[in-house]
Amino acid sequence: MIPLHDDNPTERPPVVTIAFIAACVLVFLYQASLPKEPGELFVYHYGAIPSLLFGHAALPDEAVAIPPMATLLTSMFLHGGWMHLIGNMLYLWIFGNNIEDVMGHARFVVFYLLCGVLAAISHAVTDLSSQVPMVGASGAISAVLGAYVLLFPRANVLVFIPGIGITQVAAGIVLGMWFVTQLVSGGLSIGAQGGGVAFFAHIGGFLAGMALIGIFKRPEVPFFSPGQRPRWGR
Repeated sequence: MIPLHDDNPTERPPVVTIAFIAACVLVFLYQASLPKEPGELFVYHYGAIPSLLFGHAALPDEAVAIPPMATLLTSMFLHGGWMHLIGNMLYLWIFGNNIEDVMGHARFVVFYLLCGVLAAISHAVTDLSSQVPMVGASGAISAVLGAYVLLFPRANVLVFIPGIGITQVAAGIVLGMWFVTQLVSGGLSIGAQGGGVAFFAHIGGFLAGMALIGIFKRPEVPFFSPGQRPRWGR
């Protein structure tokens, strides 16, 4: 189930959402421009490595550019490939504008970065000895999804379902199924060696978004709103 658009318009222009998307795209274009070895070193410089975060390992001096804790922030703007980038930016574009709208620009910046850090830590604690860099905005974006499902579970989302086509599905179903998929995949990934998808960053981010949305949203914004009237075709 691939989301394409929601029917939940905003009152404020999503300048922060656009800025985050632009930053991720520009960083990835720079990554993609690097030769193989410098590109790998760039990921080790700015990706979040669990064993470094918790002091269980050290890298050679040439592989260290910033303090390990700072990589909890920088890792959000790196991606492992075009599909990783496109998938994350699609979800951020569809759902991020509404969450920015209910918080305001400044609060959304803090919410996004804080939840991204909490998401990365959620994954890191599942394997404290891992030396595989974590990269990607998906933890922070998962928090956006967690916030969205509490605020707009009845908003319609236009989705593409392989074998069925394009249809409308309630956001609560779309995002609920997404979260269940992360739980199942995360459970199956326990004990797996090497890199892969950081499912526990998705799970941790989603739960962080649900937990913190009440603090960050404007007081007049209710939970479980039906969203706005559809505007497709107008």
